[in-house]
Amino acid sequence: MSADITEIGVQKVKSVSSGEIVELKSFWEDQNVAIIFFRRWGCMLCRLWAKELAEIVPVLRKNNIKLVGVGVEEIGANEFADGKFFDGDLYYVENISTYRLLGFKRFNVLSIITSLFWKQSRDAIFKGRGMGLGGDLKGDWVQTGGALLVEKGGKVLQHFVQTGPGDHLPNVDILKNFGLENEYVPEQTDNKPAEEKENTTEAKS
Repeated sequence: MSADITEIGVQKVKSVSSGEIVELKSFWEDQNVAIIFFRRWGCMLCRLWAKELAEIVPVLRKNNIKLVGVGVEEIGANEFADGKFFDGDLYYVENISTYRLLGFKRFNVLSIITSLFWKQSRDAIFKGRGMGLGGDLKGDWVQTGGALLVEKGGKVLQHFVQTGPGDHLPNVDILKNFGLENEYVPEQTDNKPAEEKENTTEAKS
């Protein structure tokens, strides 16, 4: 679905650090912005996405692109901030209708548990555990999130909707939307899923 930027722009969010309430459109009035809508502050997969974004923060800052993280609720927000998982400004929505307007669907308990067994989720869980990100069970378990990349003035560059809890918008895709993909070299990690490591070992033997 395409985002109605006018309707979304007047949705209000509250700063985790200061308690200030602002409209979403304030983020793109004067500069380009990448807004990440997390599904749950205590979700290890959300913490992983936040950590992965740190790789491109220097490129975003160099090009005056604001990075904002938004959550669906206040529960767990301070713990997320204190854990320094995200190198940007943190907010949470005043009303869950903001997530509905953005097309971020809600699972039921059975479907969210099933989604954790999808390959993308299993790979992300493996990587998150390897990084020691932890997590908790607080808050809204069944909400999904996404991202909104907006050019200064309100032009939507990309509206990303998660298909499941392990679904993240890749860093290179974020930068491509701002024409900055040539300024980024992805970090090489050894956090490969177990099956990939096994296949590599077999190939060498």
